[in-house]
Amino acid sequence: MNKISRVIWGITYLIFFLPFFPNFCRIWRCFILRLFGAKIGKQSNIRSTVRIWAPWNLKVGNYSSIAPGTDIYNQGEIEIGDRTIISQKTYLCASTHDYNQATFPLVKKPIKIGNQVWIAADAFIGPGVQIGEGVIVGARSAVFKNIEPWTIVRGNPARFVKSRTHQLNGSAKIINQKIKVKDPDSDPEI
Repeated sequence: MNKISRVIWGITYLIFFLPFFPNFCRIWRCFILRLFGAKIGKQSNIRSTVRIWAPWNLKVGNYSSIAPGTDIYNQGEIEIGDRTIISQKTYLCASTHDYNQATFPLVKKPIKIGNQVWIAADAFIGPGVQIGEGVIVGARSAVFKNIEPWTIVRGNPARFVKSRTHQLNGSAKIINQKIKVKDPDSDPEI
């Protein structure tokens, strides 16, 4: 049944999802994705060149945006929160293989991305990763472990850079005040 659904989705993607112009199509693309079981929040924007492996395993919150060239390989479920930005050419991979077995069976590992997250261009988010609220993932970063809320990470593998702050009337407010324990493998200045 999964293979049949994938074939039907592939044809629908080519004919009805991909070729439309951006001004009209935000609503149209969300409509098509919902027909295939995706849960898409209000005012979310999914660009036409986003590749989605299985719409029925996708949940996107309100006011979120998924940029052109993003690849959503969601054999396992992928959940994206409210007011979250997934920048261009990002790769979200929600499955892997069990290399301990000779047949390398598929293992589905869901990805959960919180609210108010920004995943910058060309990042890789690995299987089973949970990204907390307010996180910023730097461009071209590779994330293989969970990320605490309100932090900024970058690199391959992604490492903690600093807590995220907001500017309120000219003064900074630290959002995440947890003390970070340095990773012995991390850069000395981080």
